[in-house]
Amino acid sequence: MKKVYFISGLGADRRVFTYLDLSFCKPVFIDWIEPLKKESLESYAHRLLALIPENDPAIVGVSFGGMLVTEMAKENPSIKGIIISSNKTKDEFPGYLRLMKFFPVYRWIPNKLLTRTLLTLSWILGVKKENQKKELRKIIIDSDMSFIKWALGSIFNWKNRTVPPNLVHIHGTADKLLPYRFVKADYTVKGGTHVMTMNKADEISGILKSLLK
Repeated sequence: MKKVYFISGLGADRRVFTYLDLSFCKPVFIDWIEPLKKESLESYAHRLLALIPENDPAIVGVSFGGMLVTEMAKENPSIKGIIISSNKTKDEFPGYLRLMKFFPVYRWIPNKLLTRTLLTLSWILGVKKENQKKELRKIIIDSDMSFIKWALGSIFNWKNRTVPPNLVHIHGTADKLLPYRFVKADYTVKGGTHVMTMNKADEISGILKSLLK
């Protein structure tokens, strides 16, 4: 059975993949490593890729994880990269997120207040079922806010404009964080939100199986 590597999104961990049916592969979940001081997204992706021993791995990334997979796919053309609820270039960010590069207010928010802020804004992720809302809240509470601050900085300063040919993009039409109209997706999930690995798990599982089996 083929190994498939999974990288979660910002403020999340392997729990965002809980609802997927990954019985067609041997899933390996990549945990976050400590970022270096002022490390770029590109550099972090390079160091994370070094944890994967295969020369031609299949790697699936969600949101921030998808941006990392984009950089990995650029570095190694033998990678089969799949990104979900993510973007491939700086140009696929909506304007209000691009402004965060110039107004990085998140840097000065105390960690406890940042946690509460993310909990308040979690509605934008599009979770509707009560059990999934509780799980998402727990994921946010468990998150390392110092890591999140670094990751936000690396995202807002990401300069990539190259779309590697060995990358497949899956995106939902109801994504409020990274709106569908700004991206060029290869697979469209109607009604899919930013966390559609949870609330559109059957459809996402089917697409992944067709791409990876």
